[in-house]
Amino acid sequence: MIFKITYQETKVRNPKREETKTLYLEAETSIEARSIVEQNTPFNIEFVQPLEGKHLDYEQKNPEFSITEFSK
Repeated sequence: MIFKITYQETKVRNPKREETKTLYLEAETSIEARSIVEQNTPFNIEFVQPLEGKHLDYEQKNPEFSITEFSK
């Protein structure tokens, strides 16, 4: 399943909506998706959202849509 993860690049400052960024990740569960991001980045994760069906189709039309992969 593909998950949309919204995050702030740092945990040091208070989150600001204008600085929220997005990445897309393939994982089995939202717990696994969150764990992968936490293990590989210093990001402050705001929200992990599963994408499927028409919602996934809509997100894929975004020119910035790409699946993030972390090396093991």
